[in-house]
Amino acid sequence: MQVERTKPEVRVAVVQAQPAAFRRDEGIDRSCELLLKAAEQGAQLVLFPEAYIPAYPRGLSFGTLVGSRSRSGRELWQRYWEQAVEGPSAATEQLAEAARAASVELAIGVVEKDSSYSRATLYCSLLHFGADGRLRNVHRKLKPTAAERLIWGEGDGSTLNVAETPLGRVGGLICWENMMPLARMALYGQGVEIYLAPTADQREVWQATLRHIALEGRCFVLGSNQYQTRASLPADMRAWDEVAALPETLSRGGSAIYSPLGEILAGPLYDEEGILYATLDRAELTRARYDFDVVGHYARPDVFQLQIHRQVKPPVKFDDDPPA
Repeated sequence: MQVERTKPEVRVAVVQAQPAAFRRDEGIDRSCELLLKAAEQGAQLVLFPEAYIPAYPRGLSFGTLVGSRSRSGRELWQRYWEQAVEGPSAATEQLAEAARAASVELAIGVVEKDSSYSRATLYCSLLHFGADGRLRNVHRKLKPTAAERLIWGEGDGSTLNVAETPLGRVGGLICWENMMPLARMALYGQGVEIYLAPTADQREVWQATLRHIALEGRCFVLGSNQYQTRASLPADMRAWDEVAALPETLSRGGSAIYSPLGEILAGPLYDEEGILYATLDRAELTRARYDFDVVGHYARPDVFQLQIHRQVKPPVKFDDDPPA
């Protein structure tokens, strides 16, 4: 569906804030407050970090070693599961209403539980709500990284989507998915213009990934990370040896915004909370693609071609199920 563009310039915001770890409702309240604050500064699209609700559980092992799991680790994971976001639910409706009330496109990283098939599996997901409150897309991280695989399942190609919005074509990947060349090409092939890259990677070298995507895709890139300290964790977790051993600053942040030619428009922001703003000139998209268009004159489909499987992959399929 073709959507009419409202303005040649788009005001965007990237939130770098302390999460309310393991406290979903408090995290949603905080997100709505920050969304309103950004909207008051003219933001039309606001991006929050990866797993912002109920927080990226940095430094926690959930009691897992190769070949064994502890009871306390299972109990901690259950606590994490209980505070995850299920959709549709009162939690998603509150986020939708906040986007609608502020008239802002909202993209926010959550830990998602889906009872359609399972009562246990969690996903690291990016929810994108339109300015009318409608849920445009739920993207589930395709490949959790390293120990993340202990707590999150894998998404499939059905959520690998770019949304047509009045601000432009908006889509994104989560954290190290952004280093998967074929996943990036899936977004480029859908004409992504505003590329969302929420992350938990606080390293300075992560900026090279954001800048490369901007240059490769000739798109605007918004990177968002949490600034998190141990104070974000529930007080009754502090007695645990694992938590006590963590550094005071769990994540420095590193949020940033880049232009389609890889120029920095805002950030990177480290060691504090804050909201970054930038005004995106949509005409830059065309100018940047003059000499490099990854799915246009630089594509060479006679040599390379990418096939993407976008069907939902249910674990159990019955022969009388309707087509996906």
